[in-house]
Amino acid sequence: MSNKLFYGDNLEVLRGRDADGRPVMPDESVDLIYLDPPFNSAANYNVLFRAPDGKASDSQLEAFDDTWHWGDSAEHAYNDVLTQVTHTDAATLMRGIVTALGRNDMTAYLVMMAVRLMELHRVLKPTGSLYLHCDPTASHYLKIVLDGIFGPECFRNEIIWKRTTPKGLAFTRFASTHDVVLKYAKNQDLAIWNPVYRPHSEDQIQAKYGQSDSDGRAYQLTSLLNPNPDRPNLRYEFKGVVRTWRWTRERMLAADARGEIVVPKDGKGVPRFKRYLDEQEGVPIGDVWDDIPAINSQAQERLGYPTQKPLALLERIIAASSNPGDVVLDPFCGCGTAVHAAQKLGRRWIGMDVTHLAISLIERRLKDAFPGIAFEVLGTPRDLASARDLASRDKHQFQWWAVSLLDAVPQGGKKKGADRGIDGIRWVRTGPRTEDLDRVIISVKGGENISVRDVRDLVGTVQREGALGGVLVTLARPTKDMMREAASAGFASTGLGEFRKIMVKTVEELLHGVQDEHERLPPLGRQEGFRRATREATKRGASAQPTLDI
Repeated sequence: MSNKLFYGDNLEVLRGRDADGRPVMPDESVDLIYLDPPFNSAANYNVLFRAPDGKASDSQLEAFDDTWHWGDSAEHAYNDVLTQVTHTDAATLMRGIVTALGRNDMTAYLVMMAVRLMELHRVLKPTGSLYLHCDPTASHYLKIVLDGIFGPECFRNEIIWKRTTPKGLAFTRFASTHDVVLKYAKNQDLAIWNPVYRPHSEDQIQAKYGQSDSDGRAYQLTSLLNPNPDRPNLRYEFKGVVRTWRWTRERMLAADARGEIVVPKDGKGVPRFKRYLDEQEGVPIGDVWDDIPAINSQAQERLGYPTQKPLALLERIIAASSNPGDVVLDPFCGCGTAVHAAQKLGRRWIGMDVTHLAISLIERRLKDAFPGIAFEVLGTPRDLASARDLASRDKHQFQWWAVSLLDAVPQGGKKKGADRGIDGIRWVRTGPRTEDLDRVIISVKGGENISVRDVRDLVGTVQREGALGGVLVTLARPTKDMMREAASAGFASTGLGEFRKIMVKTVEELLHGVQDEHERLPPLGRQEGFRRATREATKRGASAQPTLDI
């Protein structure tokens, strides 16, 4: 099976079963988990789309609301935690947290995370690790939850990622400049670990490796003394000096024969070892990461997603705690940085997200970065019945999904009237030059009660916006009056031909690729919205298309 991208609530996916009754995510099937669950009380994340000329669009799309509230879902999650038979410590700790803090936004977040972390612990292999990315607002509480699920002995690191520098003056406290990444192992003795190094800086090289051999090889002199003096078997005389050495006499003599031992102070000092610069892997990475900047507004990899993390951050995590061919899971994959990094490093991957906006962005990102890549997208509508189901459950997600069927970018948010009659924009070519562009307005109707009025509304929107044309996407079949009204709008002339100014297309037609010659859309131009991801070259020796065995 191919790499997988799931649209839906990650808890439902983690607990789900396929048509044959088998678990979608079997026990101990994942090598590495990275998650960056959104939490920033009372904050909405808006995606600011940009037009092809780089200027800000008039519309902002509310991508997701990360405010957590205590309600029925939190109460059900809390009950799930308290009735767990495999994580009784987590249940005890969670009961104490809710008792102490009460039922509020923070504890709602914690119980919703706890039930998901229990499932993630289940699917993690004994050799696997979990990295939870969060901010200092909730990191201390999440560490308690993780201690209850994984066990305190499986805590490996609290990584501090310096994501920014202080801006302006902080009058009441020190400026907040870092995120926290909590690392836990499924089994402290079995977890995969590949040490990660950063290159020596020029200052470090000059300060530490200032000496060189006749052949120009730079080196520094390091101690040969054993930090533990209570080692009688390693205490002996070497070059006139009696000490407790790091090495046995045989190893010391062999190194001396190779010219790797130096006695400073004109041969009267304590022997030291030549450590050559070209034999060192670099400076070991510690748990404070200040060498990976956050993505700024001018960064080449910036796509426009509000919480996008730098690829270098995920590459470091994946390289340290997995091997080529391993399975990497991100259950809150957002704009897909973790799955992008996994693909780049030759790992297999599974991504999950609850918004179709994220899923459609990741699809585009992966196809741009890895031309020819093959992966499955599960949970998005594939037929009319599943489209109706999505429309009944969440009209905004349905609109975003329907807009993606036309390779358009969603517009508007969840607030009533925010879209101004525009659910999506498709930028199209109107001539041979790259700047020959115009807009086609997309309007989506997911209900059964559609009429000629919907067509007239779209005509008015196209006129108001000065757009080339418009497409009305409907779940129900349009009436004959609607089709006549659309046809009466006439044609739009471009340098690439004439196109119907107003078109009506059903979801069923778009799903099956049915297209009447007279309903042909102008060719796509550069799209408004998220930037295209830069094409990647897969690491040498890594499979470009790893397969998934679950």
